Amino acid sequence: MKARIPTRLLAGFFVLTALPLAVMAQVPMMPLGTTAQACHAFAQRLRSVDEAKCLALELRADAGSQSGFPLVFKDFAPRPANPDAPRILMIGGMHGDELTSVSLSFLWMERLQTERLQPFHWRVIPASNPDGLLAWPSRRMNLGGIDLNRNFPSADWDASALDYWERRTGSDPRRFPGAAALSAPETQWLTAHIAAFQPHAIVSVHAPYGLLDFDGPQKPPRRFGPLHLRQLGIFPGSLGNYAGVDLGLPVITLELPHAGLMPSPSHAQRIWTDMLTWLSENLPKRAYSVWHPPLLRPTGGERPTDPSAHLSAFPPTFLRRSDSPHDQSRVPPPVWSTE
Repeated sequence: MKARIPTRLLAGFFVLTALPLAVMAQVPMMPLGTTAQACHAFAQRLRSVDEAKCLALELRADAGSQSGFPLVFKDFAPRPANPDAPRILMIGGMHGDELTSVSLSFLWMERLQTERLQPFHWRVIPASNPDGLLAWPSRRMNLGGIDLNRNFPSADWDASALDYWERRTGSDPRRFPGAAALSAPETQWLTAHIAAFQPHAIVSVHAPYGLLDFDGPQKPPRRFGPLHLRQLGIFPGSLGNYAGVDLGLPVITLELPHAGLMPSPSHAQRIWTDMLTWLSENLPKRAYSVWHPPLLRPTGGERPTDPSAHLSAFPPTFLRRSDSPHDQSRVPPPVWSTE
């Protein structure tokens, strides 16, 4: 049995407020450890993660979690080289108790490391909530008790997030959205990476509901391997709401069948192959010279056709309520709160 990894706690390491993204991107959140120490911790916590292979990935860390644990990521360039390749952001481990979402992200990073032909520029964040992952037992929330997938700055956050949490979840502590949007350092970091990397699609890996979810204006895929489409709706502060609705990006959520048991190699292969096929058929063949979310935002009754009519994607908290396509009267209530 693998040893427990103690979590280092630093009281008051971060002083957090809800700031515009341009300011949040400048908030210093330096990691207190090294990527080698991160690999050791991941390998100790997850049997499917090999420490030597993790080190071989040469992960980067440009920020720290609330405890100071390195927030790691890795870029994989297209092969053959293509400066116009569409960019895809993959995020694993947003909920710390969904261990397979981290393990599968590492598995796919190892594949991308050796793939001879692949058409996309990937950025993979395998463990976006390391404090939750390395807690004992692992837990959904970050060190501050915030559900990261309710803390993104969706246009409806101020009006709806806390009310939804109280009324619809009964103030469930596992789904606490935080006192303000972007009040978790991990969400600040993820939002800043969306701004910096400018992805054309986002893949978010979760567990354990065994389905495929999708947010965004595009036509959703019907299935990836054993995962069949079942759209669950959106929630204030969720990634699907923020990036899929407000920014108009395709957000693919892979809900693996088990949080602690990896999918079989054949199932993982089918999910990967079907996902690549859908991305190849539905993303632009070349990256935009100037990135912007693909969804046109009308201020009146008609969608504008002039690309200059796009509202700025950032900072999203400045969007007027009437500009957001998130309309509570149009959105059916979710089947259950899973993300």
